[in-house]
Order: sequence, then structure tokens, then C-alpha cells
Amino acid sequence: IARFKSLPQLVAEPTDARSNSFVGTHEYLAPEIIKGEGHGAAVDWWTFGIFLYELLYGKTPFKGATNEETIANVVLQSLKFPDNPNVSFQAKDLIRGLLVKEPENRLGTEKGAAEIKRHAFFEGLNWALIRCAIPPELPDFYDYGVPNHEGKSNYLDCKAVGEHLEFELF
Repeated sequence: IARFKSLPQLVAEPTDARSNSFVGTHEYLAPEIIKGEGHGAAVDWWTFGIFLYELLYGKTPFKGATNEETIANVVLQSLKFPDNPNVSFQAKDLIRGLLVKEPENRLGTEKGAAEIKRHAFFEGLNWALIRCAIPPELPDFYDYGVPNHEGKSNYLDCKAVGEHLEFELF
């Protein structure tokens, strides 16, 4: 054990490392990636903001008719929230902080996840016990591989539609 005490402590975030490469879906790309300015960990907080927006509204905020239009929207359009569904101020404020176009001003850039966890949206959430928490709703169990009483498999049906897959769940 004594030999490990001399090892430097690994700090995963925040990091000042920069990259000029990327892999991603157009709708989730941060402005600094699109502009080719190099990017750091702030792009992950942007993506988290897009993900939250999509979870709450069922669509991404900058989606265009084409990939090129989507990319232009990410860089040029301001963030807008639809009237429906009704989403809390705290949720909108969190998303607004995550989707700041300038990475140096984006929520999470300065202190990483600790900064996000302190946001009012997560008030009352005990992060230390999150893995032990019981979710407010549990989906019904569905065994996808066992044939049903009619002899049909319960595997999801899916088909290619352009660049996307459509899934038949029912």
C-alpha cells in the first residue's frame, strides 16, 4: 500500500485539454466543434443540455430540415423553449446554462459536475445515495426474447428509414 501513496492524484475534471477532432450527431454538436475552434470538456455539458431538452420536449432545440441547416442553427439561432409541454423554471434555467454558446461561460465549465449538481433543478436530490434511490416510476418488465403464447417472438421489429431506424414497440 505504501508504494501507491506516492502516485499523483488523478483529477478527471475540469480539464484544460483541448481537441480538434470529434464524433457526433449534428443535433448534439457544440458550437465550438462546428466552428473548428478546438474544444474541451465543455462540449459534454452542451450535449447534456441538448439531451435534457430532448427528454423534456421530445425534440432537439436546433434541428433543421437538413444537417447543414441544423449546424447553422446551432451556431446562429438563439435557444427557444416551446410553450408546451409546461416545463419548470428550474429545468429551463439548467438547460439555458448548459446551452450557452460560449464554452467559457457554459454551466459546468468551471467546476465540472459539482457545478451542475448544485443547480436548483437538483435541489433535494441526495447525490451520495442516488444509486440507492427508488425511481418514481418503474416500467413494466418486458422479456424481448421469449416467444409469447401465440408463438411469436417479442423481439422489437425495426426497419431502416433513410439514415434512421424505426422501431415497432407494440
